[in-house]
Amino acid sequence: MVTTVDVLVMILYLITLISIGAITVRKIKSQKDFLVAGSRLGYGLYVPAMAAVVLGGASTLGGSSLGYKYGISGMWLVVMIGLGILGMGFLFSKVLSKLDVFSVSELLGKRFDKNSRVLSAIIMTVYDLMVAVTGVIAMGVILSALLGWNSTIAIIVGGAIVLLYTTLGGMWAVTLTDVIQFWIMTIGFIFILLPAGLYKVGGVSSLVSQVDPSFLSLSHIGMTQIFSYFLLYFFGMMIGQDIWQRAFTAKNEKTLRRGTLFAGFYCIIYAIVGATIGMIASVLLPGLADPQQAIPQLATAILPIGLVGLILAAVASAIMSTASGTIMASATILVNDLILPFYKEERTEKFKLRLTRFVIMLVGIAAIMISAWLKNIIVALDIAYALLSGCIFFPVVAAFFWKRVSAKVVLISIIISSIVVISDLLIEGIDSLNAIIYGIIASGLTLLIGTVFFTPKATKLETS
Repeated sequence: MVTTVDVLVMILYLITLISIGAITVRKIKSQKDFLVAGSRLGYGLYVPAMAAVVLGGASTLGGSSLGYKYGISGMWLVVMIGLGILGMGFLFSKVLSKLDVFSVSELLGKRFDKNSRVLSAIIMTVYDLMVAVTGVIAMGVILSALLGWNSTIAIIVGGAIVLLYTTLGGMWAVTLTDVIQFWIMTIGFIFILLPAGLYKVGGVSSLVSQVDPSFLSLSHIGMTQIFSYFLLYFFGMMIGQDIWQRAFTAKNEKTLRRGTLFAGFYCIIYAIVGATIGMIASVLLPGLADPQQAIPQLATAILPIGLVGLILAAVASAIMSTASGTIMASATILVNDLILPFYKEERTEKFKLRLTRFVIMLVGIAAIMISAWLKNIIVALDIAYALLSGCIFFPVVAAFFWKRVSAKVVLISIIISSIVVISDLLIEGIDSLNAIIYGIIASGLTLLIGTVFFTPKATKLETS
């Protein structure tokens, strides 16, 4: 049962986040400070912030839900997120540390042309906005369950809190709140709920003996489902604007590479913990109507007053870190790639900051309105990753590693793959995995065939 003490713990946590936004306003001196925290984060801030932005409501509530239904194989959703982060660390960290850009689209513009920059920016904006929507919806679910509010009111209040501290302090506020959220998540799930659950169920050996034997199989969830998580998250994690924007906050290449790898390994640990917590809940709380409630229901059933509030704050932390990061990323692309490039004269840092804060407000309000209307996390997530992975992955890889690809071919590739992805979503439905598969195939084939017919002088990406 959620008590007044637990509610007060959550309220104190939310007030702390808003306060951080107000305090960090003084740190913002330039657009670089606001967008990438001045690119001076060390391991202590960078690793938690990178891990927190990718471990959201889907990773936390979704991962434990899959553990509840499928056992240890429920870890694969979050494992693929971790592998995607590891892939970015291994493949892109060296080049990313030398780029003087703020966005994925700006990279494509520097390597190819403004048309590729604009089109990819539109796709990336939609992706980040839809991921932000998933966070706002999930935050509404938590506040609704905790305080008994109407779901629409809960979505508006939860979204407003995220929007407030993000607008005030920019990436500094997002980073500091994410570090706090990372540690609340780590302590809450790994060091409190997991041990308490194992103790209640009688230990690891007792858990193993009480679950169905299929729960111990790594493939019980099905190879098709595992492959779908690979398509959705592995590619998307490597090229998402919200992920890259965190990468740009690292102070040097060593921090970026190693810190990203550390964050990726942490995600895999988080995946195993989440699936195990779900398994524990399946033993202690069989027959849950909604397996996504495994964590809050388990916490309520086995933890003392006060710690339940901490676990709910941990769930909120996972959700809010992703929501703030993606709102920030979407606004960054709009300002950096779709607004400022079309101004004739040079604009001051003060003007850029004001503009960015204004756009963040607009993006946040849009995310809240879409969330209140949609109220479906899966719909928003499927649309986001289908567009991102299906249309942008190969052009980004080409920008880094394929010197003979022309700007014209890349633009055609993005257009064709976008048409393919959107058409399949309209024909087969928004939950169709074929949209990503067909999009990736269309993008790759267009680049390959186009390069055969258009072979300009080899070019490479300029780095600082």
